[in-house]
Amino acid sequence: MSHRPDDRRGLVGTRAAFTPWVMLLALTSGFALSQAYRTVAAIMAPQLQAEFALDPQALGTFAATFHFSFGLLQLFTGICIDLYGVRRTALVAFPLAIVGSLLSAVTDRFALLLAGQALIGIGCAPAFLVCTVFIAQRFPASRYASVSGIVLGIGGLGMLATGTPLAWLIEAASWRAGFVALAGVSALAWLAIAWVVRDPPARHSDGERESIVQALRGFASLFAIPHSWGILALALVSYASFVALRGLWLGPLLVERYGFSLVASGNVAVAVSIASMIGPPLFGRFDPGPATRRRWLLAGTLASAVLFALLVPGFGAAFDVTVSIVYSLLFGYGILQYADVRDAYPAAMTGRALSLFTMALFLGVALMQWLTGAAASAAVAAGVPPFAAAFALIASMLAAGALLFARLPQPPR
Repeated sequence: MSHRPDDRRGLVGTRAAFTPWVMLLALTSGFALSQAYRTVAAIMAPQLQAEFALDPQALGTFAATFHFSFGLLQLFTGICIDLYGVRRTALVAFPLAIVGSLLSAVTDRFALLLAGQALIGIGCAPAFLVCTVFIAQRFPASRYASVSGIVLGIGGLGMLATGTPLAWLIEAASWRAGFVALAGVSALAWLAIAWVVRDPPARHSDGERESIVQALRGFASLFAIPHSWGILALALVSYASFVALRGLWLGPLLVERYGFSLVASGNVAVAVSIASMIGPPLFGRFDPGPATRRRWLLAGTLASAVLFALLVPGFGAAFDVTVSIVYSLLFGYGILQYADVRDAYPAAMTGRALSLFTMALFLGVALMQWLTGAAASAAVAAGVPPFAAAFALIASMLAAGALLFARLPQPPR
């Protein structure tokens, strides 16, 4: 009994020490759901095509709408976080994802389905950015990379959910049940953020706070820096190629080209997702540094182009599945892009440079998914296998991005 006061003080101290982790876990639940939303098309595609009579171009538009709205909001999201804080930005935006998911679940019109995807993209726009800002606010700078890696790993669970579990739910019920389930889990994540997340006390300064117009001018100034264009060229195709495979074409490829069941294709999607979760920590651990990092990025992009070219002919189910998994592991090289952006700009510009880079990543996803859908539709009309056209286009875009990254002006050393 005499030890109880000390025990209570110890318990309080322990709870205080773990509070930032609890808050970060709540924010990461929103990030995991954004990962789920952006990859549902690969598993829902067969039923969506059947119910709405979608051609490949329309399917590409469906998948691209989330990423277009998500990417377009990145700059505005960064400004809102600076002005209003992590908690308020997340709580105001995320309900739009819930509304969009429910709208997608109940509509029988393709235009409203696209509107639902746009709302989901807007609602999820702050999902990863609030995590990175929170880490910068609450954790030592020396732990930024390691804690960010943990967030990326946990966030990958969202992609696992849209593999076998979502495929099973869709086969047992329908694709609409998938959106209802995601809306329900999203509501729980919103409640968790509202319950445990708190912003740090505002820092007062003698100077005036930067206005939205001034912040936008600061972002615009990045385009006047010559080496920004090579960075953006690679950003537009690197992440987009992975999401085009995992988030759009993987399911249709396995179901239509090789006759896989939806659950079997979901199992492959889980394997691809796990490989994509292993790659970033590996490449991050062996970052070669600024002297040779850009060579690694160039080599990784060209190797990715070769792997997509190998998917064009359709050498067999086992071959295509193996190539998809190998590429997803190699895709981890993209984590080096964040370090490249960080080293390419002065410290005062790093935050807005990363925001612009993130926007380019997701606008690139929207562009690639729309273009591959258009290419697949044109291929069908010409009597060419649609997947051959889609993967050939992805390989070509990766090669073009690598060429521009290598030839455009480089950051000063």
